[in-house]
Amino acid sequence: MPDIEFTNAVDRALRKAVEQGGYAQVIVLTDHNTGRIVLPQVAGELPPFTHITIPAGEGHKTLDTVVQVWRELQQAGATRHAVMVNLGGGMVTDLGGFAAATYKRGIPFMNVPTTLLAAVDAAVGGKTGVDFGGLKNQVGVFAQAAATIISTRFFSTLPSEELLSGYAEMVKHALLGDAAALAHQLQGDPTRVDSYTLLDALRASVMVKHRIVEQDPLEQGPRKALNLGHTVGHALESLMLGRGTPVPHGIAVAWGLVAELVLSHMAWHFPSTTLHQVAHFVHDYYPSPTITCDHYDQLLALMRHDKKSRAGEINCTLLEAVGRPKLDCTIAPDDMRTALDIFRDLMGV
Repeated sequence: MPDIEFTNAVDRALRKAVEQGGYAQVIVLTDHNTGRIVLPQVAGELPPFTHITIPAGEGHKTLDTVVQVWRELQQAGATRHAVMVNLGGGMVTDLGGFAAATYKRGIPFMNVPTTLLAAVDAAVGGKTGVDFGGLKNQVGVFAQAAATIISTRFFSTLPSEELLSGYAEMVKHALLGDAAALAHQLQGDPTRVDSYTLLDALRASVMVKHRIVEQDPLEQGPRKALNLGHTVGHALESLMLGRGTPVPHGIAVAWGLVAELVLSHMAWHFPSTTLHQVAHFVHDYYPSPTITCDHYDQLLALMRHDKKSRAGEINCTLLEAVGRPKLDCTIAPDDMRTALDIFRDLMGV
């Protein structure tokens, strides 16, 4: 498993990781925003490097952008002894990891996430990939980063919706952890957290995911627990993107958590008290999804095309209780429609 370091001295940690790797060449991948705002904060500690910049935004998480990265790696003369440092949010770490893992059959890469969502989710666990055909993460490979450096140093400039996006994944990890962790995550305003307190909370949250991934790096069994909230969440995210009103991934996951906890209550008697605690938290701090029952058929079609689907069925990870996931749950369409009705009521839609 990769080294994961939690520190706000990102520049020194990155220099140390590069030096210890003994790489012949350093390539830094950023999007336009992180290249302008974040790279100058860490560049001084790096040896001479090649900088590749890609357009910002989920709409550019495509094979066309990967081809751009491959082309620039080739033009820079990158060999398998080079290392690529992915400096950015989840789009950069997902796409950069995939580009590195497939260039010359794989060159090492490091992740330095600059958003809370990337730090708690995309940069850790070895999943890389891009969107394809209007669906999330349809093309990718499992490839572990050589190192991941997690910091809250860059979060002060993030808009509140980006903090909420990452916090949803932390709530998910708490649901997979224990009741005490969940109670802690549901306290207070998630957009008003001290950076040092947040770094400690990030460490605890990431280690929940890390322990699960260690058991099952290729998602053959226990790692499927991390899909909690994502079948419905991905469908809502794709729906919003297709309507030209995209939402950050984690906000869609927050909605998905509520809907899938409803399903968990229906199928496995997940405690209604905990369901309502999570639903109230999401209702109070997150925007409401703009969906009606007229969107259900499209949402169900998206769920059937989700990469977790088997033979066109709707597949979800559910919970029997906090810390007790139920994997590979097949959901009947009518049950999903009922859950979406209850979800909309809970969200006040």
